[in-house]
Amino acid sequence: MADGGALMRNEDGIAAALGVLKQQFGERFQTGHAIREQHGHTTTWIENQLPDGVVFAQSTQEVAEIVKVCATHRVPIIAFGTGTSLEGHINAPIGGISIDVSQMDKVLEVNAGDLDCRVQPGVTREALNTYLRDQGLFFPIDPGANASLGGMTATRASGTNAVRYGTMKDNVINVEAVMADGSIIRTARRAKKTSAGYDLTRLMVGSEGTLGIITEITLRLQGIPEAISAARCSFPTVEAAARTVMAVIQYGLPVARIELLDKMMVGAVNAYSKLDLPETPLLLLEFHGSDAGVVEQAETFGMLAQEEGGTGFTATATLEERNKLWQARHDAYWAMLAIKPGHDAVASDVCVPISRLADALTAAEAKAAEMGLIAPTVSHAGDGNFHATVLVDMQNAEEVARAREFISWLNDMAIGMDGTCTGEHGIGQGKKPYLERELGADTLNVMRMIKRALDPDNIMNPGKILMD
Repeated sequence: MADGGALMRNEDGIAAALGVLKQQFGERFQTGHAIREQHGHTTTWIENQLPDGVVFAQSTQEVAEIVKVCATHRVPIIAFGTGTSLEGHINAPIGGISIDVSQMDKVLEVNAGDLDCRVQPGVTREALNTYLRDQGLFFPIDPGANASLGGMTATRASGTNAVRYGTMKDNVINVEAVMADGSIIRTARRAKKTSAGYDLTRLMVGSEGTLGIITEITLRLQGIPEAISAARCSFPTVEAAARTVMAVIQYGLPVARIELLDKMMVGAVNAYSKLDLPETPLLLLEFHGSDAGVVEQAETFGMLAQEEGGTGFTATATLEERNKLWQARHDAYWAMLAIKPGHDAVASDVCVPISRLADALTAAEAKAAEMGLIAPTVSHAGDGNFHATVLVDMQNAEEVARAREFISWLNDMAIGMDGTCTGEHGIGQGKKPYLERELGADTLNVMRMIKRALDPDNIMNPGKILMD
């Protein structure tokens, strides 16, 4: 394994590790092509790069045993949860061993009085919320996909509720992790705050498996709100909708979700879901609080929206009606695919300061049209994050090249607005070229020093985050 240079495949080490792991784990160690392909799968257009073997771990101790074998033979290790990441995080560019933690799926502890819980990394967010529901609690981070909580922690995931509840970095209290030498660490205790030493919890959150493998997470929980209200409003332009979002945030309205769909996306949802929304930019919102509070919040939003030309304002607190209001957002992905059947959806996310959101959305819409691309947009508008998803015929080399150019432009545009090339998907392989532009060479050198100190042989998910 090269340190700081080009990645190199370690044939002898891989062969040795395969033999040891097969002996130790029997049927829970697999080398068949189909299962390796699944564990090298990526939900974007990055090439599928297969590991040499897959181990289904069932405990922290087993993860540590696997890591020790791989460390002895200097073999790459790639953690796998549910495989929903979008930037090639689970690819194995020089082979190695995929550690599948999906069988580590237990909720270990719930402390209702302290509003926290401890889970294994294979627990999915939907499974956790099902488990918590009878206790009147929920975990608020919703990235859309039913991702594993280990993967969500490793990629610093976010989602529709971030405007009120924050992202994973705000909701992880501590983690247990297996480091590159097989040692097991816990980054903090369960106290709500600490000033004890380096903040290793935040170091592990978002590290994308490049520093260690997360085997337990202690998470902040929320009480299920007394009342939830949803609202919907159409706008004449993306700029008007984005200005309304900025007004909502500046006003201090405690909105839980605020999503923006552009004109193209609304048209796609109308066609797919048989809706009759005005085919103009749309804001969808959700308010959490008391019965009286959510009504007041919705009314205040309606007033702010009206000042920007908002029309068709509708609000409701009943579950059935809320679901109808949110149908446009829930169906957005499938509706988008139906715009151009047979094309792949290449999702890219960027995030800008909210004051620049209108400029960024308008520029992205104009750039896609200029390049002849279909790129409907959905935005987690409350925190300036948006997804311009390009529909691409992957058999058309010229169209693929245009799509790559557009995504490169999109990342540079966001960085130029003092934003980021990724608000929630992470760096992985796909965003590596933009990280230095965003943070600078000196900052990346600090990251490299941390990586080398904790993983001197570069076996933990090599080829991710930092340029090789």
